Amino acid sequence: MSKTVELARHLEKLHINNMYKNDFYWTWDKTEEELDAIFTVADALRDLRERNKSTRIFDSGLGISIFRDNSTRTRFSFASACNLLGLEVQDLDEKKSQIAHGETVRETANMVSFMADVIGIRDDMFIGEGHKYQKTFMDALEEGYSDGVLEQRPTLVNLQCDVDHPTQCMADLLHIIHHFGGVENLKGKKVAMTWAYSPSYGKPLSVPQGVIGLFTRMGMDVVLAHPEGYEVMPEVEKIAEENAAKSGGSFTKTNSMEEAFVDADIVYPKSWAPFAAMEERTKLYQAGDQAGIDELEQRLLAQNAQHKDWTCSEEMMGKTKDGKALYLHCLPADITGVSCEAGEVDSSVFDRYMVPLYKEASYKPYIIAAMIFLSQVKDPAKALMEMDASGEHRKNH
Repeated sequence: MSKTVELARHLEKLHINNMYKNDFYWTWDKTEEELDAIFTVADALRDLRERNKSTRIFDSGLGISIFRDNSTRTRFSFASACNLLGLEVQDLDEKKSQIAHGETVRETANMVSFMADVIGIRDDMFIGEGHKYQKTFMDALEEGYSDGVLEQRPTLVNLQCDVDHPTQCMADLLHIIHHFGGVENLKGKKVAMTWAYSPSYGKPLSVPQGVIGLFTRMGMDVVLAHPEGYEVMPEVEKIAEENAAKSGGSFTKTNSMEEAFVDADIVYPKSWAPFAAMEERTKLYQAGDQAGIDELEQRLLAQNAQHKDWTCSEEMMGKTKDGKALYLHCLPADITGVSCEAGEVDSSVFDRYMVPLYKEASYKPYIIAAMIFLSQVKDPAKALMEMDASGEHRKNH
């Protein structure tokens, strides 16, 4: 029995009908079985590709990518995922569109979606705006479909918003699952999701929020650590607390990086901007107050500089479980002595974990492909088995 068939048989046991023709906004919107299904399909698609099996479920169609912030890994992961399933990708460059001439979100959404099957949106820069834009865009498509403008209603994949980064955090978690030999081995593992110093300001909160919102569902002991003043969204903290209570894990907070690292099995040192400051920045941008934005930037850089000791050093790693905790980062990391004078992680630590970090990133295309697959295929287990049995290859040697 192939790995794909084994995974497909597991998929048959899951209650996942609600995923068909549905969107993916946040991980906490999905049930445990739905998350399981995404991991299962991601592993199956990877197995099929590694065995040179075709995984095309589309003969034609578009995947529309909208990146309102810069991206390398997520942009190419989305393109790779769409291509893996047989979709072409078209990137909406707002500077080259009629948006600059006053085109509304409703109009843009419908005009780009005539033959689109999936829409991937990244909008993570402004608190209160990223998820709102994604929802506004998809509501416009829902209306367009209902009014007969669109032949089909495309599926949304959240490629990062101001609240969550589901494709990143699920790729991180799949990496962890494989590292520890199965999801059943995650219970009781200590995860240190900690702030780390960066010489820049304004990094999104969606990664730490996504991590505490997802990892707490695995029965893990998740610690959120940051200096005073670097809080994340309180509503996401509440979700993490509720998840931990249900899963038998725990969610705690501390203002000590050292306390978080002690006996940790997994560490995720990552800079982010204070929630309150990001709310302030959004209001300044909306008001067009450039002087206020410049002042806020200088204030936050000075605040960051007070916490240069919040770095993933060799000494800090030595406090983890047997000194060998799994180091995670969404990349790119601010590496001390390499990309900056002082940053999130020592170069020696980063170099030691470079290969595992790249492997961590390699799960993202398959996670995105699985999200699309499950939203577009009515019987995903059957489809995977047919792919496995098919003589159609991805390429002929």
